[in-house]
Amino acid sequence: MTSSYLIFATLAMAAVTFITRALPALIPRKLLDTPWLHRLNESLPLSVMVLLILTSLSYQDVSTTVTLSDTELHLLMAQVGALILVLFIYHISRQLLVSMVVGIAAINGLFWLFSSFLG
Repeated sequence: MTSSYLIFATLAMAAVTFITRALPALIPRKLLDTPWLHRLNESLPLSVMVLLILTSLSYQDVSTTVTLSDTELHLLMAQVGALILVLFIYHISRQLLVSMVVGIAAINGLFWLFSSFLG
């Protein structure tokens, strides 16, 4: 079951990537220069990144009996804090790579902070 899901997910991502890369060649140039399409092009990478992060949050391991010193809660708080920081940095810089680097550093730094001071 897991391997077939992985193969299907990989093929679906490849198909979506191929379609989105080939679509601009098929669309008339006049339509590609519209302002709404430029705004969509600017916000799409961040939207995809946020969706990927939201789907990978580790809230499944957090139950109602979790205390402030549990590792599962520290990881969830670090993930949410890093996501907020990524959104803020992207809003300021409009640089996806910078936002991703800040996000990776933030999730590790926040997890260390929470584990050190709350655990």
